[in-house]
Amino acid sequence: MKANEMSFKENLLKKIRIDETAKKVKDSVGHPDSRRIDKSLMRGLLEMGQRIYRKERDLDLYVSGSPDTGEGDILVLDNDLTIYKTSAEDVALRKSPTVKEMVNIRNIIRILNDSDVVISKKEASVETVRKECINLLDLSFDESDIEIIAKDGLASLESAYTDGVIEALSLFGELLGYVDSPKALQISRHHIIGRLTEKQKGETLFGPTVLYSLIHNTLRLVEDEINYSDKEKIVFVQQVAAGKVKASKEGADVFDYLREAVR
Repeated sequence: MKANEMSFKENLLKKIRIDETAKKVKDSVGHPDSRRIDKSLMRGLLEMGQRIYRKERDLDLYVSGSPDTGEGDILVLDNDLTIYKTSAEDVALRKSPTVKEMVNIRNIIRILNDSDVVISKKEASVETVRKECINLLDLSFDESDIEIIAKDGLASLESAYTDGVIEALSLFGELLGYVDSPKALQISRHHIIGRLTEKQKGETLFGPTVLYSLIHNTLRLVEDEINYSDKEKIVFVQQVAAGKVKASKEGADVFDYLREAVR
């Protein structure tokens, strides 16, 4: 199935997968204890786009232009993740020259200085590929698309299908800009997401907060914004999660709230 034939929900799920994969690759690139990128993850990211694989000597190339001529933007799948604006043959010369090629002074200059053809490296190249993949997706939606997500989430909640509930919450989180809860608000065996807001003077607020118990299959919502430094508020959220204090919304009403929030 082509990207433009996929449903909005499928496209949004793919966008989430693209973003998550790109983040993991960037983390592997920038990790101080690692000198190697996760090539398997990067290959998976590339396969979600339209770059065409080409083997040139011992190099794994991903070409945005013609696979036959090798012309266009070319990413080399190695630890540098360099994207070049040149031909595949020129990349091969610069990255994997033969002994015969290296005796030519002009070739040596090209090998030692590739600034004229390099577009980006490492994290910047990952971001380029991420955007290319997302640009292939139709992320336009209408009210019926949001209704489907809410209905699927509620059906999963009613049947205690944990993965389905988390999927629906992830989709709403993507639409509303919700993120995983900060460490201060993390609760064991709970999937928690909400809106993170940075205020002046370094104040950070979290909320509305959605709390889903992985053990008890309960879904609750706290509408208030919670200040990290307010221990009483954090205890309050914990009590809501445990069912000891009434939540702003519970069960099906949480999905109704999220659906309305998207409108």
